[in-house]
Amino acid sequence: MHSYQPSEILIERGEENTPVVQRVLSRLPSVPVRLVETGWERTQQEAPERDAFGAAKRRLLFTRQRSPFLEHCPAGTSGLVCCNYLVVSLISNCSMDCSYCFLQEYLANNPILKVFTNADTLLSEVASVVDRHPERQFRIGTGELSDSLALDPLLGFSAELVPFFAARPNVLLELKTKSDSVSGLLALDPKDRVVVSWSMTPPEIIDSEEHGTASFAERLAAARQVQAAGYKLGFHFDPLVEYPNWEEGYRETIAQIFATIDARRVAWVSVGSLRMTPALRMAVRRRFPGTRILSGEQVACGDGKWRTFQALRVKMYRAITGWLKEAAPTAPMYMCMETAAVWNKVFGHVPKSDKEVARTLTQPNLVRV
Repeated sequence: MHSYQPSEILIERGEENTPVVQRVLSRLPSVPVRLVETGWERTQQEAPERDAFGAAKRRLLFTRQRSPFLEHCPAGTSGLVCCNYLVVSLISNCSMDCSYCFLQEYLANNPILKVFTNADTLLSEVASVVDRHPERQFRIGTGELSDSLALDPLLGFSAELVPFFAARPNVLLELKTKSDSVSGLLALDPKDRVVVSWSMTPPEIIDSEEHGTASFAERLAAARQVQAAGYKLGFHFDPLVEYPNWEEGYRETIAQIFATIDARRVAWVSVGSLRMTPALRMAVRRRFPGTRILSGEQVACGDGKWRTFQALRVKMYRAITGWLKEAAPTAPMYMCMETAAVWNKVFGHVPKSDKEVARTLTQPNLVRV
């Protein structure tokens, strides 16, 4: 298990006695603690010659979320096929440091690793929506602005989230991770309402580009553990990275995954192209000068992001989805942030609406074992 040790704990005044703060203080008794005023982080700037984004990850701030928690996934961009996914964020920024991570740009002006103390507010927001619409099926994830589980041994949020979602038959919670921090899940009963998903790339990409994450073998062992504990699984091959021998790498990666876990209990699989804004490309080049991520051919697309040029990414999608269909024929599959034209080239059809995609991903397609 990969543990996170902050250099300093900062607590917004008035949040000292909240459950998550008390848990963390008991688990990290030797880390310096300081009380700060509301909005403190917006006044701070790291020295320009330092890696401000990397340094900010080592400072852990506990603050109250004053904006709504429940939002539509920002991947639902106009012109791209949407899966109608909802997100909630109890953490902002990530203790890991993947070279291609979009947070380097997205949180550049507020990069401190931030934990929101009012999880009860999040649960109330979700309940007010999903309980009011029992006829609808919802997919909600926590992995948009941080890894869902990397800090769970420290924060313990899964003990609150899993029972809450397990009690609601019309919503699936997705915990998306690149960690192996699943110990807090194993004694909880998900009642088929919680999907634990892993972002997967071939081991050579994990080792060179996904800094501070669990290894491929560790992720796979953790997936096997949570599946045995009754959880559904998901896998996200996103971003797809083009590199020498990528076909052999992805084929073997897929083969190893589905030789280890029961494919009948996979809730969904996604694929997505490497995509970056110009500002993110600059941040990656500055922070990771040795990366291979920027060595592939990319082109500017209509949403302002640079992607692997279409002919190559369609080739990659077709190859990888083909291997996935052979390995997990019952698992629903979708693409993230892609156009209808690319969907048609890869799958031979285009979903009629975002509701059709969402309906496919929330159908009870799994075998109970």
